[in-house]
Amino acid sequence: MNNSATKRQQAKTPEQRFLQVLEADFGQPPRVSEAILEEAQACLFGQASALRPGQIRVLLTAMEAGHGRTLRETKLKEVIWTVDAGQEDLQVQQEYGLAGLRRVRIQRLADEAVAQGGVATQEDLARALNVSTRTIKRDSKALEAEGIYLPTRGRLKGIGRGQTHKAQIVGRWLRGETYDQIQLYTRHSLVSIKRYVQSFVRVVDLHQQGMPDGQIAFVLQISNYLVGEYLALYRQHDTVEYQARLTEQIERLRRAPGAKKGAL
Repeated sequence: MNNSATKRQQAKTPEQRFLQVLEADFGQPPRVSEAILEEAQACLFGQASALRPGQIRVLLTAMEAGHGRTLRETKLKEVIWTVDAGQEDLQVQQEYGLAGLRRVRIQRLADEAVAQGGVATQEDLARALNVSTRTIKRDSKALEAEGIYLPTRGRLKGIGRGQTHKAQIVGRWLRGETYDQIQLYTRHSLVSIKRYVQSFVRVVDLHQQGMPDGQIAFVLQISNYLVGEYLALYRQHDTVEYQARLTEQIERLRRAPGAKKGAL
């Protein structure tokens, strides 16, 4: 898809319409409008049980289900998948093309499955993304060659869950990579990368204030599994070498207008 066609698609998304209203009707600069959109998405997403545009419900194998059983004997789990993330996906497509977008979606769907207690097979991913299983296998090999772990059914057998792509991205940030460097390596949009880091910082901040893990998940509207992943990452990097970057972000969060103890 060429740039002009991509721009026409972007202009039709709810996100772009919201940005246009902020800029045209309220006189907000583009950067301020984008910041408002990002914060609105962070506050609103995940609070409703209804599907958002671009989401589907699928039945996947439950995380605790054993191997070697027939499909009828295998416990299933209903999972909500974000097949199309709207503006974020369009930005990825514009930067890296259809193959790059598909590989970002593969990571997202695999991680969403695990976070909700399910696990996807390559056939599940192929069906959701309307491609062949051979394409998913080829993309999976390319991602793994770059050191990106995919928690799919075949990979989880006997080796545990591993890290989701969100934790891998935050880990790269903790080790000193810039947002641009992370984007270049992972092909995720800058908006999503920043959101993962901000979510991580909020989790650590609330943890340091003594909030229980389950309550952190409820307050931030993220999964218990992701809270556990982020705290494990925090403990792994709780050294002098990595403390400065995280401490700076937590202090900035606490200085933000309206910030108070135990709340965002």
